[in-house]
Amino acid sequence: MNHSSQTILQNRAAAGRRLVEPLLPYARRADVIVLALPRGGVPVAYEVATALAVRLDLMLVRKLGVPSHQEFAMGAIAGGGIQVLNEQALRAHPIDKAAFDAVVARETRELARREQAYRGSRAPLQLKDQVVILIDDGLATGASMMAAIHAVREHGPSRIVVAVPVAPIETAEALRSEVDELICPLIPDWLMSIGYWYMDFSQTSDQEVMDLLQRAWQREAGDSAS
Repeated sequence: MNHSSQTILQNRAAAGRRLVEPLLPYARRADVIVLALPRGGVPVAYEVATALAVRLDLMLVRKLGVPSHQEFAMGAIAGGGIQVLNEQALRAHPIDKAAFDAVVARETRELARREQAYRGSRAPLQLKDQVVILIDDGLATGASMMAAIHAVREHGPSRIVVAVPVAPIETAEALRSEVDELICPLIPDWLMSIGYWYMDFSQTSDQEVMDLLQRAWQREAGDSAS
């Protein structure tokens, strides 16, 4: 697959800036909230929320990796007991119930750890009648985003928008039918990997997530005070 340097995303912050223009109709609206899928979605979402002057928070989701192929998602979980399964992956990699339950238990613990580390005592999300923009740094199978969509839908939002820099065509089409709007500047026929589309795809740290959230939340507090 060849692609020009124009299509390559420099890093997650640059990827976020590419999502701003198509999301401009949502700028400066009190009913809009950007939800990042941590960790990689946070630097992308931070750029969007800052440029649009809207709220930023997290949608905590964990991929359920096949034990023998960790990077291969057999599903995903989100807060509130949401579980989405990737039937295709489970057929390709049959897994017994005990092994499956062990993965779910481990990822549920990590979900709780991240909730505590990133959000601390911050009040739970209030998404009823809100426009929710879900952002990640890219999609492969889309399992994590699907879990996020299901979790958001439970809250009764007025609109769900998914905005990601890159996703393969079949994942984009599958998600498009699940949400009110899908924004994705790069839709290759074949993904290879999300990192392939970035010059810098180094891991986002817990510290970076917390720093960006604190900056966003301080800006929001200043906006609401002024």
